[in-house]
Amino acid sequence: MTTGVRRRMGVEERRQQLIGVALELFSHRSPDEVSIDEIAAAAGISRPLVYHYFPGKMSLYEAALTRAANDLADRFREPHEGPLGTRLLRVMRRFFDFVDEHGPGFSALMRGGPAVGSSATNALIDSVRQAAYLQILAHLGIDKPPARLELVVRSWISLVESTALIWLDGRRIPRTELEAQLVHDFAALTAVSSAYDEEMAGIFMAVLAKEPVDGPFTELVGRLVALAPRPA
Repeated sequence: MTTGVRRRMGVEERRQQLIGVALELFSHRSPDEVSIDEIAAAAGISRPLVYHYFPGKMSLYEAALTRAANDLADRFREPHEGPLGTRLLRVMRRFFDFVDEHGPGFSALMRGGPAVGSSATNALIDSVRQAAYLQILAHLGIDKPPARLELVVRSWISLVESTALIWLDGRRIPRTELEAQLVHDFAALTAVSSAYDEEMAGIFMAVLAKEPVDGPFTELVGRLVALAPRPA
């Protein structure tokens, strides 16, 4: 028989609980729509106790964003085994798992939410983008990217981010199709850049040489060929 006595949490354990509760609430509604009273009620503690661990809603908001940012950055981690197209597809699936589960929180992180203009929030956004950038370079096996490759990778990351934000507004395109399309977008951006630069062409051909006939990049080639007009 239980006594109903609530276990006392340590300081850090309680802080982590409050961050988790805030993230769960932010996953369903925009952070500026969630009150401290709601967070306290969900955590099973009083409003003053929330302020004991966080000086205000903004500090709790930024702590929650920090955890979300770290989680999002981890979605780009992938073993460096197998063809690049397949790896990127797995990354996109995990990325959209996060977007799907934490829609309002993701929007708040990328758009700034109530902390728009906050240097801390902007730094978190930049940290996610930089982590993604470094992970993609690691997948390519390149430490010092040429200028055109940096442009391609950073442009693609921006495209992934903006695509996810637009997709959240109605989810009008099947998610699996969008994940594959973004992988194809990476190949397309790299191919276009390769047409202007021999070094990029070498990088692109090295990637294609390791792609299987049933891989995402090869699928893109097949789709483009199918669009070409046939001779009369």
